[in-house]
Amino acid sequence: MVDLIMDNKKITVPEGTTILHAAKMNNIPIPHLCYLEGLNEIGACRICVVEIEGINRLVTACNNLVEEGMVVYTNSPKVRETRRINVELILSQHDARCAVCVRSGNCSLQKIANDLGIIDIPYREALPHAKWTEGFPLVRNYEKCIKCMRCIQVCDKIQGLGIWDISKTGSRTNVDVSYNRRIEESDCALCGQCITHCPVGALRERNDVAKVFDALADEEKITIVQVAPAVRAAWGEGLGITKDLATVKRLVAVLRKIGFDYIFDTNFSADLTIMEEGSELLERLKNKNNEKLPMFTSCCPGWIRFIKSQYPDMVDQLSTAKSPQQMFGAMAKSYYAEILDVNPSRIFSISIMPCIAKKYECGVSVINDAGAGQDVDVVLTTREVERMIRAEHIMPQYLEEEEFDTPLGVSSGAAVIFGATGGVMEAALRTAYYLVTNENPDPDAFKEVRGKEGWKEARFDLAGSDIKVAVASGLGNARRLIEDIRKGTVEYDFVEIMACPGGCAGGGGQPIEDGKELADKRTQILYGLDKINNIRFSHENLSVIKCYENYLQRPLSHSSHKLLHTDHHAWEMNTRP
Repeated sequence: MVDLIMDNKKITVPEGTTILHAAKMNNIPIPHLCYLEGLNEIGACRICVVEIEGINRLVTACNNLVEEGMVVYTNSPKVRETRRINVELILSQHDARCAVCVRSGNCSLQKIANDLGIIDIPYREALPHAKWTEGFPLVRNYEKCIKCMRCIQVCDKIQGLGIWDISKTGSRTNVDVSYNRRIEESDCALCGQCITHCPVGALRERNDVAKVFDALADEEKITIVQVAPAVRAAWGEGLGITKDLATVKRLVAVLRKIGFDYIFDTNFSADLTIMEEGSELLERLKNKNNEKLPMFTSCCPGWIRFIKSQYPDMVDQLSTAKSPQQMFGAMAKSYYAEILDVNPSRIFSISIMPCIAKKYECGVSVINDAGAGQDVDVVLTTREVERMIRAEHIMPQYLEEEEFDTPLGVSSGAAVIFGATGGVMEAALRTAYYLVTNENPDPDAFKEVRGKEGWKEARFDLAGSDIKVAVASGLGNARRLIEDIRKGTVEYDFVEIMACPGGCAGGGGQPIEDGKELADKRTQILYGLDKINNIRFSHENLSVIKCYENYLQRPLSHSSHKLLHTDHHAWEMNTRP
């Protein structure tokens, strides 16, 4: 342990603790901008500087360790003046039009500048200018970049893709797409982790809110919206609504108030996905000698972009099942159009997703099989829906809960956990066990695949057959797993991979709370919803059973293959809205 004095307070902390962490442990706030624990500790912004007795220069708190007897001042006149100058210099190279920024009110730079009382910038404005690819799902504003390097670090250290890097030198130094590429030429998986780890508004998703408002105003259009599993665990965060009030049924009430005609649950098609993917897995296992295993799940378009760019020779090992989003879109413009007895071309299909890769996915030309344009017309992130709610001046906490519409609003607990890493695997195994034995397992029999570890593996007895499975979240973990498979050091039958750490709960389209990783908390909500659901198996969803009886016949039928499966080889990597 180390004894020191901080702001005239005697404190004791473990040896090896940074000054910043020591202050946090003792409720002494030190502002910081570029710092992310364990990821970005380079002291680039110089906002966390502190004064130490006996040292003439100020030192950064984020990457300097405490020492025995050290006397630290975190907010002395010298510190305040230096910190203020550093922030003013950053603002001189930052587009400070906060009123038209998606991060206004949720921006670390804005908060620090406000806390320092900065109301004017005494330095000449010098903003970098560069063009970005119009319509790409990921948007970069060079004029807002503060060169904190967070996007570089998260892409390199967590996702292992190296999309971002430093460009130019000296005062012209900037962050840009690596190797002098345009973003559409890169291997970007569109996971969006660079967005959720950016402290300002330099990175964001393509804004598709206006398209949805236009569709809502068009009396000829029938607007159908689907809500993804992970959205229900996070949609109220940016609105300041407590978890007990931010229920999915209250979100349904909000969406109905906004004016959507039909509000459905992506969990319905998650159950469909399990029926198709679980059946496909069993078919491949029956033909094990002629199949190349493992079979990989195909729910995450960020992961599909990754395997197509990094390991194209393994694309055949992907399940051919579409993601729940795309299955829902296809069913909305075919099966549900028949139920409504309307021309499918009138249906405008919207999905609310925790993800920006879904914006890419819905635009893939070969994935539209219902015959009425795009199966999913527009994808909104959780953050975009928050902006819609604010624009409509809706106060969700005062609305009564409402139910999803039927039949595409009925779902199981197995579908809810799709939003958590390991959830797709667990849901698939629950139904695969039933399809083999004609009996339900204990719903929690496969809970070994739960947990926030980046790479989990388990072995299960599937009615006398030994099945080895693995789950990975985060593309860096995915790469390590795949490399070990290729080396032959591990063998699996079935593998689930999600591009974002923690799965969709930590998706790139989810609300941002700077410096906090919230996937684990959101995941616990999803598992809680599974636990209390009356139906915990996808094959017991009566709406899904009826859909097969009346429309699709059976899993892997000709109709199912036409509407619910895809050829991932044919997916183009660059799409336009």
